[in-house]
Amino acid sequence: MDALLSYAVFFVSIAGIYAILSLALNVQWGLTGLFNIGIVAFVAVGAYTSVLLTVEPSATFDGGLGLPLPVGFVGAMVTSAVLAFFVGLITLNLRADYLAIATIGIAEIVRLFLKNEEWLTNGVRGVGGVPRPFAELGQVWMPVAQMLLVLVLLAVVFFLIERARRAPWGRVLRAIRENELTVLASGKTVKAFRLQAFVLGSAIMGLAGALWAHFVGFVSPEAFEPLQTTFLVWVMLIAGGSGNTKGAVLGAFIIWAIWSGSQFATDLLPPEMVTQAGALRMGLIGLLLVLVLLFRNEGLLSESDQRRGDLAREAREERRAG
Repeated sequence: MDALLSYAVFFVSIAGIYAILSLALNVQWGLTGLFNIGIVAFVAVGAYTSVLLTVEPSATFDGGLGLPLPVGFVGAMVTSAVLAFFVGLITLNLRADYLAIATIGIAEIVRLFLKNEEWLTNGVRGVGGVPRPFAELGQVWMPVAQMLLVLVLLAVVFFLIERARRAPWGRVLRAIRENELTVLASGKTVKAFRLQAFVLGSAIMGLAGALWAHFVGFVSPEAFEPLQTTFLVWVMLIAGGSGNTKGAVLGAFIIWAIWSGSQFATDLLPPEMVTQAGALRMGLIGLLLVLVLLFRNEGLLSESDQRRGDLAREAREERRAG
């Protein structure tokens, strides 16, 4: 039972971090239509920033300031947002597949920087001894407290994004996604709104990266694989429902359940097939994505369902006000 509870805490913690990533992507793609395939870059920058701000000084690299964890989390969001701002200034005039190619290139540049600039990141050896939240509670209660921290931050991010989605700002983003020329004709500065959405989503990705780094207690360039960071988050959002805030969270928990559950299945494979287990798991997720696109292309919770809920809520509020 203890092992089962420990796994449940671990599952909810990682799924919660992925849910934050899915919400961040929903701001960029679900609301605005920005095709960001470089998620891993902003996650990695956020993770390394928080680690270098909070880890103790080291003789092997220049990073390590020993600052409190909240400073690391804020620093992760700021650094990812700054990176997104400069990337956005260059790339947000591009459309669809061109923007995707540009963000892939940015992600590769970030990966090579983290790998080769050993003076700052310790290179491929990575950085260990990363401070973990609530470490003073011991091995029994620390994971539970960390899970609660992830869930609280997930709730805060969900609340803020949901408020922004219902606000005029969110309506402008959806209008840009549907018909950019109409928004231009109404006098709105489209690039400014696109840049705001890109920066906001990337800052939240940086926060998720910081949470992951402090949850695991170690970072290295090899930890940030595009397949498990970028591709998996895209599957979560599409399966849950692009444009639907609740769908982004639901998709993250369901896809992570399938991904982690497939680990048990691949453990049953013969030893000579163990090296192929990762490809088999990714193939399973890819097959699931194809099935979703074929039979439920709006996701489990569609954006149209969310709009109907918004209209019903507004009608109730008008009746109470009247």
